[in-house]
Amino acid sequence: MRRSPVGSLFTVVLTLTALLFPISALAQEASPAPGPPMLPPPSDNVTVFATGLDNPRGLKFNADGVLYVAEGGQGGTTSTDGQCDQVVPPVGPYTGGDTSRISTIDASGQRTTVVEGLPSAQTAPTLGSLVSGVADIAFVDGTLYYLMAGAGCTHGHADVPNGVFRVKDDGSTELVADMSAFVKANPTNVTNPGDFEPDEGAFAMIEHEGMLYIVESNHGAIDKVDPASGTVTRVIDMTVTEHHLVPTAITVGPDGNFYVGQLTTFPVTAGIATVYQLTPDGQLSHYAMGLTAITGLAFDDQGRLYVLETSGPGGPDAPIVPGTGRVVRLTDGGGLEVIATGLVFPTAMIFGPDGLLYISNYGFGFPPGAGQIVTIDLSLPLPAQPVMSPVATPA
Repeated sequence: MRRSPVGSLFTVVLTLTALLFPISALAQEASPAPGPPMLPPPSDNVTVFATGLDNPRGLKFNADGVLYVAEGGQGGTTSTDGQCDQVVPPVGPYTGGDTSRISTIDASGQRTTVVEGLPSAQTAPTLGSLVSGVADIAFVDGTLYYLMAGAGCTHGHADVPNGVFRVKDDGSTELVADMSAFVKANPTNVTNPGDFEPDEGAFAMIEHEGMLYIVESNHGAIDKVDPASGTVTRVIDMTVTEHHLVPTAITVGPDGNFYVGQLTTFPVTAGIATVYQLTPDGQLSHYAMGLTAITGLAFDDQGRLYVLETSGPGGPDAPIVPGTGRVVRLTDGGGLEVIATGLVFPTAMIFGPDGLLYISNYGFGFPPGAGQIVTIDLSLPLPAQPVMSPVATPA
């Protein structure tokens, strides 16, 4: 079981193979159709909204209130070994296929494909052939953009880089910013050779004031893309002062600053993850501490910050624990209030126009079709609150 520092959610979950595959096998034995394993139920305010997704990741609503979902896909078998440097074993070499997609979910929870046949990649079979693909989506002036994390030669796709792509009116796609080239030309201050992805493995993307901001989780940086010109600018190299942060989540607060959540390394240790405040000019400071394995951030209309934690504490034999994902809210007194529990490897979170929280559940490491979107109704009673000391420390 690997315990070394790691740089992206996709890479760190490679340590979970021994845990995930027995779960997946049990799920398949129980039913011929793909589906999630039997686990304790989530809290009463959690409702399954949509099913049948493949590694659901980033979520966004368009101007008409339609929910779009990035799906990582199912990987593939195409190898580029010998054509370029590969991710080192036991993580790599990767193989790729065109199985990733973007979907919409209607009000009844029915899925419709928007774009399919996008690059997807999987790790070496020795580590479970875990999958990455489209990581996130965003809208700029009504146009759909997506962040590709499963492409590049080191992911089995010699002809398609990782980067930001635009979906045109006719449904075709075009490269806007080649992030594979950018990260190779602009290395961060610190890298981990045993856990390094030359083409990156970016996790999240948001739109702010017409620009696209990308969380480079493997390399530990935040980059900005101008969708009009394709120009890429580094906002901050987080490894200069904070090594191995594994940044995964980003949102914009009511004050106009960015807020960035970190996953940290595995096995999961409770209370060591931080939410950072990042000013538009690149000044980084601690905003809230005492959190755990963050994969999503969202502010409500009252300016309160919600944090998605993908797992509770793990250990050498179970680095993360299925069914222990939860949502917490920062309180005015500097503590944490538990909003929802019982989530299974959730990967993204967003408020919908209806005031519900939407979350990508079963977001990585499960069979095709096992992914879900769940909602959290904040008007319903909250779960029983554990005894916790104040841990949030607003800047």
